[in-house]
Amino acid sequence: MNDITITANGQSFTVRHDCPLTEFLEQQQLRRDRVVVEHNGGAVTPQAVDKIALKDGDRLEIVRIVAGG
Repeated sequence: MNDITITANGQSFTVRHDCPLTEFLEQQQLRRDRVVVEHNGGAVTPQAVDKIALKDGDRLEIVRIVAGG
């Protein structure tokens, strides 16, 4: 299939059609247990991360979890 374009944190990315969200996070060197993801305006639960395949035009907001005190 053809590549698609998605937007993550306001930046455009070209990925392969039906790229799993987990694969995209790995490509961005983001650990799935260290981020919170919003997909097309909805929060993604940790259990749902494995089930999302990205589609053309999808929008992601990815926030890194930082521990501190």
